[in-house]
Amino acid sequence: MMLEKIAKSLVMLKQEFAQSYVGHSHIQELIPVSSSAYFPINEKHLEFLHNFAAKNPIYHNVYEEKILGILCKVYEGDINEYWLNSIKHGSSCQPFYPTWILSAYIAASIAKNFDCKELVDIGSGDGRIAYCAKILDLEATSIEIDDVLVELQNTILSVTKVDFNPTCVDAIEFDYSLLNLTRPVFFIGGLPQMGGDVLATNIIEKIAATNLKNNTCIVFAGTHSKRQLSDNQSEGGWSSLIDKHGLNVIKTVTLPTIWTFDQLVDTPYIYTEFT
Repeated sequence: MMLEKIAKSLVMLKQEFAQSYVGHSHIQELIPVSSSAYFPINEKHLEFLHNFAAKNPIYHNVYEEKILGILCKVYEGDINEYWLNSIKHGSSCQPFYPTWILSAYIAASIAKNFDCKELVDIGSGDGRIAYCAKILDLEATSIEIDDVLVELQNTILSVTKVDFNPTCVDAIEFDYSLLNLTRPVFFIGGLPQMGGDVLATNIIEKIAATNLKNNTCIVFAGTHSKRQLSDNQSEGGWSSLIDKHGLNVIKTVTLPTIWTFDQLVDTPYIYTEFT
């Protein structure tokens, strides 16, 4: 319940921030400065989240602003260079567009609440979900096909001293048995209508062929945008794939992402397991 409360508070904060924002940066997000009734977050973890943003080269400016009475740091940045580079790979399922850092923390925390022991982020971008998993004491692996983004991850790792295991490899070709997984959660980085379904299908089939099938959670990032969905698609656009592969939805949480900053409805993260 606490994580659901934090998620709802973050969505509320983001909507207010989006309406009042007068800057012109390509991307922007916020993180509360301290723990509060609306954001009862471990202070040490908050420090790690701010450190990730402060040491991440995609952000070029930071300032403090009180939003709905909550003092936050606003981080402004630009991902155009990384976005352009990320689309050059033939098997890349989505250009680099990250979730918010605090959203990544909430998403990883929910996975930990499901007793997951390892987190594998497929199409990890700058590694923020895997980074959050690591500070939550999960074993983290960050899978990214784009060597420039992996270089960015290694830069963040070297200055934050948080080793979230950046791995430059095609997720479709990778042998996941090398990770010695016991109770993993896989985050699929790609919306269904942008090729994420192809990536997800490959990962699911790999897992289904092993003894991990009964111990694995899979998390999908979806969309509520009707213009981006096929007819009769629910579960954020993932319903047909979920049904086809016999997955059971165990939780859905809505969180802000960079690609929904100017939208009224944020991104649903759908947590599933094999039935």
